[in-house]
Amino acid sequence: MKNALLIVTVLFAAIMSTACINNFAVQELNNKAAEYLSKGDYDSAIGRLEASLDIDPTIFETNYNLGVAYINAEKYEKAVEVLNKASSIKPEQSDIYYSLAVAQYNAAEDILEGKNEEIDDDEADEQPLVQDGQMSAKKEISIEDKQEAAKLYSDAIKSLEKYLTFTDIPADSKSSAESQLSTVQNKFSELQKQLPTEPNKEEKAPEGED
Repeated sequence: MKNALLIVTVLFAAIMSTACINNFAVQELNNKAAEYLSKGDYDSAIGRLEASLDIDPTIFETNYNLGVAYINAEKYEKAVEVLNKASSIKPEQSDIYYSLAVAQYNAAEDILEGKNEEIDDDEADEQPLVQDGQMSAKKEISIEDKQEAAKLYSDAIKSLEKYLTFTDIPADSKSSAESQLSTVQNKFSELQKQLPTEPNKEEKAPEGED
């Protein structure tokens, strides 16, 4: 399902036009980033967009496009952060909520797969798959990690539900989002079964205590 969501966002989350940007330096950086994005050079696009935000962090299109670039580079936690910012700048833009849901969902999947964005590709290559003649064991997922993943699933559900409140979305996009929503809801429900239940706050105190 992770790959399906990622494929959908590549097709669906079109790059926002930056023609309305007045700052020439920002416009140039965004235009160059768009070229890199179209070629699949996401790291170069990210570099240009991050430099653009250093000049002016308030432009919605820059934040949105950076979020899309992060998603395609599979840097989902960073995508969540920047897309949340974009949604606060222009909350009436429907596409932002679908892209945000994709980032949140995939960030949760990464956690449950034991992946860590802080480990770069070179470090990952250096980590041995075989130790002492045996395959290394898969990383055990802690309760805290599962709780974090559950929150991201929950956030993805809210983002998709928000997206579906807009009346201007095409019928095929709405149908796709509804299907994605059902999938994420099911995964969230299954993960919740693996988490400890919160203690009842209204439980009576043990005898002998006030």
